[in-house]
Amino acid sequence: MDGENEEVQRERESEERTPTEDKRPALCDSLHSSVHSRENSPTLRAVLCAQVCQVYRFLTEDQRWLLVRDQMSETPLSFSLPKQLLRAIIHQHTLRVQEVKELEDLPPHWDGLRHDVINHCHCLIGCYQETLAELDKLSASTCFKSSSSRSDLHLQFVPTNLHSQRMEVTDPNSTGVWYDIITFGAPAHHQLSFRQGGLKKLLSKHSKDRESSVWSQVQSSRSRELLSSAARLQPLVFGCAEELLAVSLEQNAARLQPVLDALRRQTEQFVHVLKDEHVKIALSAIHNQLSANVSRRVHDNSANQERPSSKGQQDDLRHHTAFDEEEWDRAWANVAMSLNCIIAMAARLQGREQRPLEVTSAEQQESATPSSSSSSSSSSSWQEQLLPLVVTLRDCVREAVAKARAAMTLVVLQGAVAPTVDQGPAQVVQRRHAVFSQALSALVCGFTLKLNVGLDDPDFLRQLHAVGILAQFESLLSTYGDELGMLEDMEVGVSDLSQVAFTVTEANTEQPDDLLPTLSGAWGSFVVQVHLTPEMFALLPRELKEGGLIRVHPVLFNIGINQQESLAERFGDSSLQDSVNQQNFERLRRYCEALTKLRPHQRPHMAAGESLSDLMSSLERSVDSRKKKKAELLWIAASVCRAVSGVRLTSCKRATDRTAMSVTLEQCVLLRERHTLSEQHFHTALDCMRRSRLSWGQMLGCYARSGSDPGACPSGGRGPWPPLGVAPEAPRRHMYPVAFLLVTSHLLVLWLILSLVLLLSRL
Repeated sequence: MDGENEEVQRERESEERTPTEDKRPALCDSLHSSVHSRENSPTLRAVLCAQVCQVYRFLTEDQRWLLVRDQMSETPLSFSLPKQLLRAIIHQHTLRVQEVKELEDLPPHWDGLRHDVINHCHCLIGCYQETLAELDKLSASTCFKSSSSRSDLHLQFVPTNLHSQRMEVTDPNSTGVWYDIITFGAPAHHQLSFRQGGLKKLLSKHSKDRESSVWSQVQSSRSRELLSSAARLQPLVFGCAEELLAVSLEQNAARLQPVLDALRRQTEQFVHVLKDEHVKIALSAIHNQLSANVSRRVHDNSANQERPSSKGQQDDLRHHTAFDEEEWDRAWANVAMSLNCIIAMAARLQGREQRPLEVTSAEQQESATPSSSSSSSSSSSWQEQLLPLVVTLRDCVREAVAKARAAMTLVVLQGAVAPTVDQGPAQVVQRRHAVFSQALSALVCGFTLKLNVGLDDPDFLRQLHAVGILAQFESLLSTYGDELGMLEDMEVGVSDLSQVAFTVTEANTEQPDDLLPTLSGAWGSFVVQVHLTPEMFALLPRELKEGGLIRVHPVLFNIGINQQESLAERFGDSSLQDSVNQQNFERLRRYCEALTKLRPHQRPHMAAGESLSDLMSSLERSVDSRKKKKAELLWIAASVCRAVSGVRLTSCKRATDRTAMSVTLEQCVLLRERHTLSEQHFHTALDCMRRSRLSWGQMLGCYARSGSDPGACPSGGRGPWPPLGVAPEAPRRHMYPVAFLLVTSHLLVLWLILSLVLLLSRL
């Protein structure tokens, strides 16, 4: 009985492990599976669409089955985020035009800059409104831009071939483990072409032709605050002064004192604003720039007239050669001294002394405020005694406000120039915005998937708040021809993502539109809000629930792997690739050091027992290596990214052949190193997964355009879809014999020679 039971048990195990009817062991069994993910959260349903998948069974080294679910999906973020970005930039430039127009009278040089800013902003606003209108005309179900449309002008803000590549692995020793990779075409502006290079070269060329601006956005904001404070306090000071004159007619000390106290408070606040060090720095800067303009104008006039500059021009130049800080100190000190004279006069009129506003003795000597009014006879009315002093106070306030407003206006104007005209021509700015939009859409998709998977990991959530999220971009572009310009575009676009931050909020409903990420802020400080359902939001730590920002740390590593890279290494210049890898390695090292300080005793689970420091050492050696086409650099960088729970993004020119080969190889290596995929079945699994992907891009693109069921090709297609569980037939290749090609070429040469001989004989 025991022997019979053991035999029955072995037969049952054999039937469970063998999917075919003839009981032969199957190396790879591709099964049909539903397009719905096991992680069927509302957030994923909102972010992912048009999903196709395959389910495989592979044998492990211990002859057990490994269940692998490979899924590729499109995302509505391909269009929703670019449209939000366009609206945000249009709004930002509209406010900038309004802000610059509200500036008061400016010198001719600054007035010209104001017109340049307004024209520049109007150009961008008109172009972006037209692009946004074209995107709004598209169907609401459109969520995919194919590689054939990468040069369409109105689609330049939309990423090319943006897909999420998700692999779920279930082995006998663990539950499902997800590996996510975002694939998309290299973020670049194809419509503008790359004849003059990409963004890196264009920005570098423009930076040599312009004067660098020393004013940051923080300084511009501070200048606006000071302008607002001065504009608010000046009428308050004048109002208190008028009220003081009106009350002085009554010659009532009880009525006069409260008004005098109010005048003192407002004037003290006004003087405190003027004494800000930022005002003095701005005054010095505007004086130096005006001096430079005068000097340049005098030099140009002298060169054109071929004679020395006139005496008046030289006097004008000497007038602008040095900035007198004491002159500005006297300006606000005169305001204080004028107030002190008013307080002293009021004290005499009331028959008592009043404590004056504190001013240094040097400032008292330098003050130009007349004090002769203090000796007026007591027989005069109080208003007659106070009127000259109030007039002097008003004049001093107007003079100080005029100087401060001129300085602050310069800072605000240059703050508006810096992100517009200062960045280059309109085409360069449009190129930068479009490249940033493509990279941002891919990043937001990857972060949403990573957050959905990591909600059950407290260390990961703590890392998001304390250190931020790592976004590792893997590029397979060559450094030859147009792809060199694409790499320059991609480098700038990825670098701009460091100014982006994420926040997590609780969604009002579970409708897909309410769960899609939203964008807010302005260029240089964009914030992406990721919306979660109440159940998922409850899993977050307190810091993230309260709106804590999650900073983005983007890094880019590029290794060209095609024939064009071989040409670049032999006949061209691949220094850009080396500098990109070196710079981004330093950024990655800084992030890992910050993460190690946060989790000093935690060792991430990695294959082969390697620690994070070991991986970084290997990556450094690979970056410094002189080896050509060092593809191991990309694998090590990807391993570091997975070790720190980062977002993985892979791209090539169109995100088709090279990207698909890279993703499938990475997935199979993960199966071998982390899930003990049998070594003898590694290439079989790789071929099986690559064959399945041959028709996926066509299936998803056709399905997205039609909105129909993915099981049947819509009208206008090329016939029914192949079943999801069956690998499509490889395309036929016409291989012509080499000997036939050689004979044909020789016959052509012989025919040309004979024709030439016949022509000469006739002559």
